[in-house]
Amino acid sequence: MQKNRPKRDIEKCYPKRQFVAKLRRLADCIEQSKRFEIHLAGEKISIPPTAIISIEHERGASEEEIEFQIKWPLKGKTKKAK
Repeated sequence: MQKNRPKRDIEKCYPKRQFVAKLRRLADCIEQSKRFEIHLAGEKISIPPTAIISIEHERGASEEEIEFQIKWPLKGKTKKAK
């Protein structure tokens, strides 16, 4: 059984070479329908092959942003209706 983990919202910047290596590993896992694992801020994150992948674009007055998003439900949790 997975213990309750605290909510968190972090952002980690990587040098270009490390970022590219992580993207390649992620792309390989997605292509092969395999689980992707990554360590972020001291925590191992395990992303199932059934995760939903999307790309978000935001534009503000002084900058633009692209976010590659990967979402999946937590074990034993269901999304509440709005």
